[in-house]
Amino acid sequence: MKLIVGLGNPGKNYDHTRHNMGFFYIDHYAKKHNVEINKEKFNGVYNEFIYNKEKIILLKPYSFINLSGEVIKKYVDFFKIDIQDILIICDDLDTPIGKYKLKSKGSSGGHNGLKNIEFMLQTQDYCRLKIGISNNKAIDTKDYVLSKLDDESQKIINENIDIICEIIDAFVSIDFQLLMNKYNRK
Repeated sequence: MKLIVGLGNPGKNYDHTRHNMGFFYIDHYAKKHNVEINKEKFNGVYNEFIYNKEKIILLKPYSFINLSGEVIKKYVDFFKIDIQDILIICDDLDTPIGKYKLKSKGSSGGHNGLKNIEFMLQTQDYCRLKIGISNNKAIDTKDYVLSKLDDESQKIINENIDIICEIIDAFVSIDFQLLMNKYNRK
């Protein structure tokens, strides 16, 4: 069983913000597989389906992003999911818009949602797909990540839908080290 989590903040006022990359891509991934993320449990919305003979749970924590770990921990415990079977999709300030990187472990890099996940799971050794949102140092970080994407940035994000969905599909059936070797760009 795999748990694929998109990080973001709930509510229409957060749609199309930089911090909601996880929600954006998990919604498109669900649409690709004709799955509605519409069941509610533990302050999150989720659904399950079978892909490549593997049960997949798609989750959007509905606590705010900085408390995502609390929701994820409840799903991990309830569904008895191994840490190596979790993929977190999140935004990354340190990566240019349109770029992405896969990591199998490491620090939160200052991302408060990842900090909470590390705290709740008691490990930094979980898989993540970090989506670049660039960084505008002229704007306070909190204001920047909660701001709406401009048209050009949204266009770039939209152009990556297919490749991000391909990466998520591959997570289900490929060893993560091979996945990183295949998709991470230098």
